[in-house]
Order: sequence, then structure tokens, then C-alpha cells
Amino acid sequence: MATIESYKTASGKRYMVRFRTPDRTQSKKRGFKTKRDAEQFAATVEVEKMRGEYVPPSLGRITIGELAPDWLTRKQVDVKPSTYNAIDSSWRTHVEPRWGSTRIADIKLGTVERWIADMGRDELDDDGNVVVKGSGATVVIRAYGILAGILDDAVKAGRIVKNPARGVENLPRKSKRRHKYLSAEDVAVLAHEAGRNSALVLVLAYCGLRWGEAIALRVRDVDFLRRRLTVHENAVQVGTKHVVGTTKGDKVRSVPVPAFVLDAVAKQCEGRSRDDLVFPGRDGSHMRRPVSHTGWFHLAVQRAGIERITPHDLRHTAASLAVSAGVNVKALQRMLGHASAAMTLDTYSDLFDEDLDVVAATLDQVYSTVRVPKMCPQKTDDHSATTRKSPSPA
Repeated sequence: MATIESYKTASGKRYMVRFRTPDRTQSKKRGFKTKRDAEQFAATVEVEKMRGEYVPPSLGRITIGELAPDWLTRKQVDVKPSTYNAIDSSWRTHVEPRWGSTRIADIKLGTVERWIADMGRDELDDDGNVVVKGSGATVVIRAYGILAGILDDAVKAGRIVKNPARGVENLPRKSKRRHKYLSAEDVAVLAHEAGRNSALVLVLAYCGLRWGEAIALRVRDVDFLRRRLTVHENAVQVGTKHVVGTTKGDKVRSVPVPAFVLDAVAKQCEGRSRDDLVFPGRDGSHMRRPVSHTGWFHLAVQRAGIERITPHDLRHTAASLAVSAGVNVKALQRMLGHASAAMTLDTYSDLFDEDLDVVAATLDQVYSTVRVPKMCPQKTDDHSATTRKSPSPA
């Protein structure tokens, strides 16, 4: 059993708990201000030993900053370069400054929840004006995931009994961004205003490729006889460079191409070898994503006189045009490269709202002539009826 001893310090009387660990090694814990606190710790140790949950306090003295490198190294191997770049940036910007020097044994759930709240809160000046805008849901969720992931490793390593970051109640929810859909007429105008990049606009708007998938296409990926694009690579811009890897989901897919779009792609491929990019940048390498207000895509949108969109909105447009043309959900899922038809339905549920009206109209058209009787006819007991109508004997 644990024993409690008092001792004197410059700050006053303190208490120390002596106890034995499960391997019968003697240990101690100092610094308790009251005997009650020491007794509670001693009781907790005995309960943890009985449950097999005891962890030596020394193992919890390691800091988040000391555990992070191993966790980050593993993430660098497990995720795509663009994802790791976002994780590394979030670690350096949000997690390390707050938790880097904190010992894992000192982290409490309430402290983590206050940190989450602080990240999302706007900083105001004395006049109530926003000086620094709070971080959005995506930023907060990513930063929290890093801290929780590092602490998960600490649990697996036996440094703490449970993860103090799990179970937070104030994690923000991502708001679903409204999809923007262009009409076929708008796409035609935008493609015209895009000039040398008109074929790229058509591929994005009618084939539903992601930006990185489109700029990674090579001439050999275009099957002119079958009218298909083989999508198997994705070029992601990380800093000033492009990293080419597999597609999202790591699956190769075959995407159908309308004939008029294929004609535009054919012109784009003229004079190029099989290994050349279909849509290269001006320097011949992968095209950079147009993000500035002076970029070709933004200027083409302005000249076309349509609502402000991004290249990714053309992927949503491809889904809309396909649904309007009567393409079934399973085919649309394969074209877009979604993991399942359920994911496609969930992502573009707004495109199928009109189908609910069609259901009612179809049911009415098919079954309106059928009349269901209000009540079932009574059964007649022939034997009883005959008995009642028979004249009584004279």
C-alpha cells in the first residue's frame, strides 16, 4: 500500500506519496499541497494497478514537441504530398506554438476545448472591430486532428492511459459550400473566351476531371477510337513545384468524352508526342492553377459575363450536365471517380430534387385509374341464408 509523508519547503508544507509500481519497483510522487490531494493520488494509483492501467508518471513527462517528429514522418509516408504540406503547415502555425513544450501528462480535455474555441474566435480591438479573423472550420479541425493523432501515439506507446483530446464537444462543423452550375451555353461562351485554353475548359466541364487530373493528362491517355480519357495521374502544386502521384482514391478510371470535346482535344494534341502533356503551361511543364485575379481563367469568366466560379466548379457543372442528359447515377459515379454511387448522390443531392416531383407524377399516371373500394363487401353465408328463407313446416 502507498504511504504518505510530509516535508517542508520554502513555500510551506508539502506531501509526498511513496508507492510500488506493478513490477514491485519503489516510486514516489512529491509536491502535493494538501494531505487530501496526496491521499487521492495514492488511491488512484492503487485502482490503476488493480485495473492494469497504471502508467509511470515519468513516461508522461515527454512533450508534444518531442513526440511530433515521429508522427509527422509517418504521415509523410501515408498521405499524398499536398495533404502532408497542409498538415506540416498546420503543425507549425497552430499546434507547435501552443502545445510544443507541453508535457502530455499535463494536457486536459478542458484545455483542449478552450484552444479550439480560441482558434475560431475573432480578435477585436477596443472599438469592437475585427483585427484578426478566427480560423475556419477546416483549419481548426485539421489542427485538432494533429494534436489528437500525436496523443493517440502516446496511448499506443503506453505513455498515457487515454487520450485527453478525445471527446471534445465544441469541434466546428464544415459548412457545405453551395455548388455552382453553368449551363451548356455558359460553358460554350467561357470556352471561347478562354482562347488557347478552350479545350481544357471543355474537358473540365464535360468530363468532370479534377484540375490536377486534367493538367496531368498526356497524349497517350487519349483514346480517340473509343472516345475515352484514361485518368491515372494527378499533378498537385506544392509551393512552386508540382508533385505527380496517383488520383484521389488511387484508382485508374476511364472517362467518356463527347465527340465535340474530343475534336478540341485532338487539335490540342497536334504536333505532340505520346509522352507530351495535353495541356502544358507556357514553359512546357505542368500548368499552374489560375488563382489570381489577373489569371487567364478569371479574365475569361469576366469576359464571358457569368457568375464568378473556380475551375473546380466546372467539375460540378459536368455532373449537372450529365444528370440533365439522363445519365444514371452509377455511370456518373464512375465518370467522376467517386468511391460509391451513394457518395455521388450525397454530393449532388440537389441535382435530383426534381426527381421527387417526377415520382409523384409517374405514380399518378400509372395508378390513377385504379380505384380501391372504400370497404370490403360482406361475405354471405349461403347455408344461413337458405335456412332463414325456408318456410316453416305446416
